[in-house]
Amino acid sequence: MTRRAWLLFAAMCLIWGIPYLLIRVAVRDVAPGTLVFLRTAIGGLMLLPLTLSRGGLGPVLRRWRPLVLFSLIEMAIPWLLLSEAERHLSSSLAGLLIAAVPLAGVLVARLSRSVEQADAVQLLGLSVGLVGVALLVGLDFGDLRVSALLEILVVVVGYATAPVILARRLADLASIPVVCASLLIVAVGYLPYALVRWPRHLDSHEISSVVILAVVCTAVAFVLFFELIAAIGPARATVITYVNPAVALVFGVTLLGESVTVGMTVGFPLVLAGSVLGARRRRAFAPRATVDEPMIADQSIRTDPSAVSKTAATTPVPSSSGSKNSTSTPSSG
Repeated sequence: MTRRAWLLFAAMCLIWGIPYLLIRVAVRDVAPGTLVFLRTAIGGLMLLPLTLSRGGLGPVLRRWRPLVLFSLIEMAIPWLLLSEAERHLSSSLAGLLIAAVPLAGVLVARLSRSVEQADAVQLLGLSVGLVGVALLVGLDFGDLRVSALLEILVVVVGYATAPVILARRLADLASIPVVCASLLIVAVGYLPYALVRWPRHLDSHEISSVVILAVVCTAVAFVLFFELIAAIGPARATVITYVNPAVALVFGVTLLGESVTVGMTVGFPLVLAGSVLGARRRRAFAPRATVDEPMIADQSIRTDPSAVSKTAATTPVPSSSGSKNSTSTPSSG
Protein backbone atom coordinates (compact mmCIF):
# COMPACT_ATOMS: atom_id res chain seq x y z
CA MET A 1 0.00 0.00 0.00
CA THR A 2 1.06 3.60 -0.51
CA ARG A 3 1.87 5.91 2.41
CA ARG A 4 -1.46 7.67 1.88
CA ALA A 5 -3.31 4.34 2.03
CA TRP A 6 -1.52 3.38 5.25
CA LEU A 7 -2.45 6.72 6.80
CA LEU A 8 -6.09 6.25 5.82
CA PHE A 9 -6.04 2.72 7.18
CA ALA A 10 -4.53 3.79 10.50
CA ALA A 11 -6.99 6.68 10.78
CA MET A 12 -9.99 4.38 10.29
CA CYS A 13 -8.68 1.84 12.79
CA LEU A 14 -8.56 4.64 15.35
CA ILE A 15 -11.67 6.61 14.38
CA TRP A 16 -14.03 3.63 14.45
CA GLY A 17 -12.49 2.26 17.61
CA ILE A 18 -13.32 5.27 19.80
CA PRO A 19 -17.14 5.66 19.42
CA TYR A 20 -17.70 3.22 22.29
CA LEU A 21 -15.63 5.39 24.62
CA LEU A 22 -17.40 8.55 23.46
CA ILE A 23 -20.86 7.01 23.83
CA ARG A 24 -20.03 5.79 27.31
CA VAL A 25 -19.05 9.33 28.36
CA ALA A 26 -21.95 11.08 26.59
CA VAL A 27 -24.78 8.94 28.01
CA ARG A 28 -23.95 10.05 31.53
CA ASP A 29 -26.23 13.05 30.99
CA VAL A 30 -27.50 12.69 27.41
CA ALA A 31 -30.48 10.41 26.77
CA PRO A 32 -29.70 7.71 24.17
CA GLY A 33 -32.30 9.00 21.69
CA THR A 34 -31.03 12.56 22.03
CA LEU A 35 -27.48 11.35 21.41
CA VAL A 36 -28.60 9.59 18.23
CA PHE A 37 -30.30 12.80 17.08
CA LEU A 38 -27.22 14.94 17.71
CA ARG A 39 -24.90 12.48 16.01
CA THR A 40 -27.04 12.03 12.90
CA ALA A 41 -28.13 15.66 12.56
CA ILE A 42 -24.60 17.06 12.81
CA GLY A 43 -23.12 14.30 10.66
CA GLY A 44 -25.81 14.57 8.00
CA LEU A 45 -25.56 18.36 7.75
CA MET A 46 -21.77 18.12 7.41
CA LEU A 47 -22.12 15.68 4.52
CA LEU A 48 -24.84 17.72 2.81
CA PRO A 49 -22.48 19.98 0.79
CA LEU A 50 -20.65 16.93 -0.57
CA THR A 51 -24.00 15.33 -1.35
CA LEU A 52 -25.18 18.36 -3.30
CA SER A 53 -21.95 18.33 -5.30
CA ARG A 54 -22.63 14.69 -6.23
CA GLY A 55 -26.11 15.12 -7.62
CA GLY A 56 -28.11 15.88 -4.49
CA LEU A 57 -30.60 13.73 -2.60
CA GLY A 58 -33.13 13.32 -5.41
CA PRO A 59 -31.89 9.99 -6.85
CA VAL A 60 -31.53 8.53 -3.35
CA LEU A 61 -34.93 9.67 -2.08
CA ARG A 62 -36.64 8.10 -5.08
CA ARG A 63 -35.70 4.79 -3.44
CA TRP A 64 -37.19 5.88 -0.15
CA ARG A 65 -38.55 2.48 0.93
CA PRO A 66 -35.25 0.58 1.03
CA LEU A 67 -33.51 3.75 2.20
CA VAL A 68 -35.79 4.06 5.24
CA LEU A 69 -35.45 0.35 5.99
CA PHE A 70 -31.67 0.57 5.74
CA SER A 71 -31.61 3.67 7.95
CA LEU A 72 -33.67 1.92 10.61
CA ILE A 73 -31.60 -1.26 10.68
CA GLU A 74 -28.16 0.34 10.32
CA MET A 75 -28.52 3.53 12.39
CA ALA A 76 -31.82 4.32 14.09
CA ILE A 77 -32.24 1.11 16.07
CA PRO A 78 -28.61 0.01 16.61
CA TRP A 79 -27.30 3.41 17.67
CA LEU A 80 -30.16 3.83 20.16
CA LEU A 81 -29.68 0.37 21.66
CA LEU A 82 -25.90 0.67 21.73
CA SER A 83 -26.17 3.95 23.63
CA GLU A 84 -28.68 2.40 26.03
CA ALA A 85 -26.52 -0.70 26.53
CA GLU A 86 -23.46 1.39 27.36
CA ARG A 87 -25.26 2.78 30.35
CA HIS A 88 -24.74 -0.64 31.89
CA LEU A 89 -21.76 -2.13 30.00
CA SER A 90 -18.20 -0.90 29.84
CA SER A 91 -17.17 0.68 26.55
CA SER A 92 -14.45 -1.94 26.10
CA LEU A 93 -16.86 -4.86 26.49
CA ALA A 94 -19.35 -3.24 24.11
CA GLY A 95 -16.63 -2.85 21.50
CA LEU A 96 -15.50 -6.46 21.90
CA LEU A 97 -19.05 -7.79 21.59
CA ILE A 98 -19.58 -5.78 18.40
CA ALA A 99 -16.59 -7.72 17.02
CA ALA A 100 -19.07 -10.55 16.46
CA VAL A 101 -20.69 -8.61 13.60
CA PRO A 102 -18.64 -10.40 10.89
CA LEU A 103 -19.83 -13.73 12.30
CA ALA A 104 -23.45 -12.62 12.16
CA GLY A 105 -22.81 -11.20 8.70
CA VAL A 106 -21.68 -14.58 7.44
CA LEU A 107 -24.81 -16.23 8.86
CA VAL A 108 -27.07 -13.58 7.34
CA ALA A 109 -25.34 -13.95 3.97
CA ARG A 110 -25.88 -17.71 4.06
CA LEU A 111 -29.52 -17.41 5.05
CA SER A 112 -30.16 -14.80 2.36
CA ARG A 113 -28.30 -16.95 -0.18
CA SER A 114 -26.22 -13.97 -1.24
CA VAL A 115 -22.98 -15.99 -1.22
CA GLU A 116 -21.85 -19.51 -2.02
CA GLN A 117 -22.05 -22.42 0.42
CA ALA A 118 -19.65 -22.15 3.37
CA ASP A 119 -16.49 -24.23 3.15
CA ALA A 120 -14.78 -26.09 5.99
CA VAL A 121 -12.57 -23.15 7.01
CA GLN A 122 -15.53 -20.76 7.20
CA LEU A 123 -17.56 -23.24 9.26
CA LEU A 124 -14.59 -23.64 11.60
CA GLY A 125 -14.37 -19.86 11.90
CA LEU A 126 -18.04 -19.57 12.80
CA SER A 127 -17.69 -22.29 15.43
CA VAL A 128 -14.58 -20.73 16.98
CA GLY A 129 -16.14 -17.27 16.95
CA LEU A 130 -19.36 -18.41 18.60
CA VAL A 131 -17.37 -20.18 21.31
CA GLY A 132 -15.45 -16.94 21.81
CA VAL A 133 -18.66 -14.94 22.22
CA ALA A 134 -19.95 -17.50 24.72
CA LEU A 135 -16.75 -17.25 26.74
CA LEU A 136 -16.64 -13.46 26.45
CA VAL A 137 -20.09 -13.23 28.01
CA GLY A 138 -20.24 -16.41 30.07
CA LEU A 139 -17.06 -15.97 32.11
CA ASP A 140 -18.22 -12.54 33.31
CA PHE A 141 -21.97 -13.16 33.31
CA GLY A 142 -22.40 -12.44 37.01
CA ASP A 143 -21.30 -8.84 36.43
CA LEU A 144 -23.39 -8.26 33.31
CA ARG A 145 -26.94 -7.06 32.76
CA VAL A 146 -29.03 -9.35 30.56
CA SER A 147 -31.04 -6.52 28.99
CA ALA A 148 -27.83 -4.78 27.89
CA LEU A 149 -26.53 -8.00 26.31
CA LEU A 150 -29.80 -8.43 24.42
CA GLU A 151 -29.54 -4.85 23.17
CA ILE A 152 -26.02 -5.55 21.88
CA LEU A 153 -27.34 -8.71 20.18
CA VAL A 154 -29.90 -6.63 18.28
CA VAL A 155 -27.15 -4.18 17.32
CA VAL A 156 -24.99 -7.01 15.97
CA VAL A 157 -27.88 -8.46 13.94
CA GLY A 158 -28.76 -5.01 12.59
CA TYR A 159 -25.19 -4.26 11.53
CA ALA A 160 -25.00 -7.65 9.81
CA THR A 161 -28.37 -7.36 8.04
CA ALA A 162 -28.26 -3.77 6.76
CA PRO A 163 -25.54 -4.45 4.15
CA VAL A 164 -27.81 -7.02 2.48
CA ILE A 165 -30.47 -4.35 1.93
CA LEU A 166 -27.81 -1.92 0.77
CA ALA A 167 -26.26 -4.35 -1.69
CA ARG A 168 -29.57 -5.46 -3.19
CA ARG A 169 -31.52 -2.20 -3.35
CA LEU A 170 -29.13 0.78 -3.11
CA ALA A 171 -25.76 -0.45 -4.39
CA ASP A 172 -25.88 1.46 -7.69
CA LEU A 173 -26.30 4.84 -5.99
CA ALA A 174 -23.47 7.22 -5.07
CA SER A 175 -22.14 6.49 -1.59
CA ILE A 176 -22.10 9.81 0.24
CA PRO A 177 -25.66 10.81 -0.76
CA VAL A 178 -26.93 7.47 0.57
CA VAL A 179 -25.19 7.96 3.91
CA CYS A 180 -26.21 11.62 4.14
CA ALA A 181 -29.86 10.83 3.40
CA SER A 182 -29.87 8.03 5.97
CA LEU A 183 -28.38 10.26 8.66
CA LEU A 184 -30.88 13.04 8.01
CA ILE A 185 -33.83 10.62 7.97
CA VAL A 186 -32.82 9.26 11.36
CA ALA A 187 -32.26 12.80 12.70
CA VAL A 188 -35.76 13.86 11.66
CA GLY A 189 -37.20 10.75 13.29
CA TYR A 190 -35.46 11.44 16.60
CA LEU A 191 -36.11 15.20 16.64
CA PRO A 192 -39.33 15.03 18.73
CA TYR A 193 -37.62 12.77 21.27
CA ALA A 194 -34.63 15.10 21.49
CA LEU A 195 -36.82 18.14 22.08
CA VAL A 196 -38.53 16.42 24.99
CA ARG A 197 -35.35 14.88 26.45
CA TRP A 198 -32.88 17.70 25.83
CA PRO A 199 -30.08 17.57 28.45
CA ARG A 200 -30.25 20.25 31.13
CA HIS A 201 -26.55 20.21 31.87
CA LEU A 202 -23.48 18.98 29.99
CA ASP A 203 -19.90 19.20 31.17
CA SER A 204 -16.99 19.79 28.82
CA HIS A 205 -16.22 16.06 28.50
CA GLU A 206 -19.76 15.23 27.42
CA ILE A 207 -19.90 18.10 24.93
CA SER A 208 -16.55 17.05 23.45
CA SER A 209 -17.72 13.44 23.20
CA VAL A 210 -20.87 14.39 21.29
CA VAL A 211 -19.00 16.69 18.91
CA ILE A 212 -16.22 14.19 18.17
CA LEU A 213 -18.74 11.38 17.74
CA ALA A 214 -20.78 13.37 15.21
CA VAL A 215 -18.03 15.21 13.35
CA VAL A 216 -15.07 12.82 13.40
CA CYS A 217 -16.59 9.37 13.91
CA THR A 218 -19.54 9.94 11.58
CA ALA A 219 -19.10 12.62 8.92
CA VAL A 220 -15.31 12.66 8.51
CA ALA A 221 -15.06 8.90 9.03
CA PHE A 222 -17.32 8.06 6.09
CA VAL A 223 -15.43 10.35 3.75
CA LEU A 224 -12.10 8.82 4.80
CA PHE A 225 -13.46 5.31 4.60
CA PHE A 226 -14.66 5.79 1.04
CA GLU A 227 -11.22 7.09 0.17
CA LEU A 228 -9.68 3.99 1.76
CA ILE A 229 -12.00 1.73 -0.25
CA ALA A 230 -10.96 3.51 -3.44
CA ALA A 231 -7.27 3.19 -2.51
CA ILE A 232 -7.02 -0.46 -1.46
CA GLY A 233 -10.35 -2.07 -2.32
CA PRO A 234 -13.17 -3.28 -0.05
CA ALA A 235 -11.71 -6.67 0.84
CA ARG A 236 -8.49 -5.27 2.33
CA ALA A 237 -10.35 -2.38 3.96
CA THR A 238 -12.46 -4.83 5.99
CA VAL A 239 -9.39 -5.56 8.12
CA ILE A 240 -10.20 -2.47 10.21
CA THR A 241 -13.20 -4.40 11.55
CA TYR A 242 -10.79 -6.61 13.46
CA VAL A 243 -8.68 -3.73 14.80
CA ASN A 244 -11.50 -1.45 16.01
CA PRO A 245 -12.51 -3.60 19.04
CA ALA A 246 -8.90 -3.74 20.24
CA VAL A 247 -8.74 0.06 20.02
CA ALA A 248 -11.99 0.27 22.00
CA LEU A 249 -10.48 -1.98 24.68
CA VAL A 250 -7.28 0.07 24.95
CA PHE A 251 -9.13 3.39 25.25
CA GLY A 252 -11.65 2.01 27.72
CA VAL A 253 -8.93 0.67 30.00
CA THR A 254 -6.52 3.60 29.76
CA LEU A 255 -8.93 6.56 29.72
CA LEU A 256 -11.94 5.31 31.69
CA GLY A 257 -10.15 2.94 34.03
CA GLU A 258 -12.19 -0.07 32.90
CA SER A 259 -10.85 -3.46 33.91
CA VAL A 260 -9.74 -6.28 31.63
CA THR A 261 -11.74 -9.34 32.67
CA VAL A 262 -11.12 -13.05 32.25
CA GLY A 263 -13.89 -13.20 29.65
CA MET A 264 -12.24 -10.51 27.56
CA THR A 265 -8.83 -12.16 27.75
CA VAL A 266 -10.09 -15.61 26.75
CA GLY A 267 -13.06 -14.81 24.53
CA PHE A 268 -11.94 -11.91 22.35
CA PRO A 269 -9.00 -13.70 20.65
CA LEU A 270 -11.41 -16.48 19.68
CA VAL A 271 -13.98 -13.99 18.36
CA LEU A 272 -11.26 -12.29 16.35
CA ALA A 273 -9.90 -15.54 14.92
CA GLY A 274 -13.38 -16.81 14.15
CA SER A 275 -14.35 -13.58 12.39
CA VAL A 276 -11.24 -13.66 10.20
CA LEU A 277 -11.83 -17.28 9.20
CA GLY A 278 -15.62 -17.03 8.94
CA ALA A 279 -15.60 -13.92 6.75
CA ARG A 280 -12.88 -15.38 4.53
CA ARG A 281 -13.73 -15.37 0.84
CA ARG A 282 -12.76 -17.98 -1.66
CA ARG A 283 -10.26 -16.52 -4.07
CA ALA A 284 -12.22 -17.73 -7.09
CA PHE A 285 -15.23 -15.66 -6.07
CA ALA A 286 -13.38 -12.39 -5.37
CA PRO A 287 -12.04 -10.92 -8.61
CA ARG A 288 -10.11 -7.67 -8.38
CA ALA A 289 -12.26 -4.61 -9.03
CA THR A 290 -11.27 -1.17 -10.21
CA VAL A 291 -12.38 2.10 -8.66
CA ASP A 292 -14.92 2.66 -11.42
CA GLU A 293 -16.53 -0.77 -10.97
CA PRO A 294 -19.13 -1.65 -8.33
CA MET A 295 -17.46 -3.16 -5.26
CA ILE A 296 -19.33 -4.66 -2.32
CA ALA A 297 -17.33 -4.94 0.87
CA ASP A 298 -17.48 -7.95 3.16
CA GLN A 299 -20.57 -8.11 5.37
CA SER A 300 -20.05 -5.71 8.23
CA ILE A 301 -17.13 -3.42 7.77
CA ARG A 302 -20.29 -0.54 10.08
CA THR A 303 -21.48 3.49 10.95
CA ASP A 304 -21.20 5.30 13.33
CA PRO A 305 -19.92 5.66 14.05
CA SER A 306 -21.19 5.15 13.72
CA ALA A 307 -19.29 3.72 10.73
CA VAL A 308 -22.69 3.12 9.21
CA SER A 309 -19.40 1.86 9.93
CA LYS A 310 -18.89 -0.26 10.22
CA THR A 311 -18.63 -4.42 9.96
CA ALA A 312 -21.47 -3.27 10.54
CA ALA A 313 -19.65 -3.66 9.09
CA THR A 314 -20.21 -3.12 3.24
CA THR A 315 -19.48 0.44 2.23
CA PRO A 316 -20.02 2.86 -0.58
CA VAL A 317 -17.18 3.14 -3.03
CA PRO A 318 -16.44 6.67 -4.21
CA SER A 319 -15.60 7.49 -7.78
CA SER A 320 -13.67 10.61 -8.65
CA SER A 321 -15.27 10.57 -12.06
CA GLY A 322 -18.70 10.94 -10.50
CA SER A 323 -19.98 7.59 -11.69
CA LYS A 324 -22.40 5.61 -9.55
CA ASN A 325 -20.94 3.05 -7.24
CA SER A 326 -21.81 0.26 -4.89
CA THR A 327 -22.31 0.69 -1.23
CA SER A 328 -21.68 -1.35 1.85
CA THR A 329 -21.83 -0.20 5.44
CA PRO A 330 -19.40 -0.45 8.28
CA SER A 331 -20.28 -0.90 11.88
CA SER A 332 -19.21 2.42 13.20
CA GLY A 333 -20.37 1.99 16.74
